Amino acid sequence: MNEKLIDNLSSQFSQMLNTFNNGAELPGQQQMRALLQSALSKMDLVTREEFDAQSAVLARTREKVDALEKVVAEIQVQLESGSDTSTEK
Repeated sequence: MNEKLIDNLSSQFSQMLNTFNNGAELPGQQQMRALLQSALSKMDLVTREEFDAQSAVLARTREKVDALEKVVAEIQVQLESGSDTSTEK
């Protein structure tokens, strides 16, 4: 699990709790961090950078599939029109 992500989430959570507790350190804050780290490590998470990279790959792949589908459709039309003329002879 990405330590930076866990530290950021833990920090944000701590800041939120400190706001409610007037900035005083809360008892059990280290245990809360450990609990958060444990819960997040069980999840199948990726970073935003990884997600964006895979989204870009998927978009390029979708474009290629669409182009190939168009080519296949054109070939099918050519084959069908070619078989129509061959049966007429």
